[in-house]
Amino acid sequence: MSGMRFTPKGYGGRRRDPEQVKREGWHEQRMLAVSLDDQRLTWPERELIRQLGDKLYGKRQEDGSHA
Repeated sequence: MSGMRFTPKGYGGRRRDPEQVKREGWHEQRMLAVSLDDQRLTWPERELIRQLGDKLYGKRQEDGSHA
């Protein structure tokens, strides 16, 4: 007798593309994941994202200076 296989959403099967995860997060949860290195953004947009990140989560360590 073969049993039913049930895997919750996100487990098994095909792995979702990171951009698809971000897109679905925005549409379904109103969550935004943005890289400061995203070339689709202008400098003022990247600066706004950086300022928001600093405000919400604190300033990040500069590259190369790990505690």
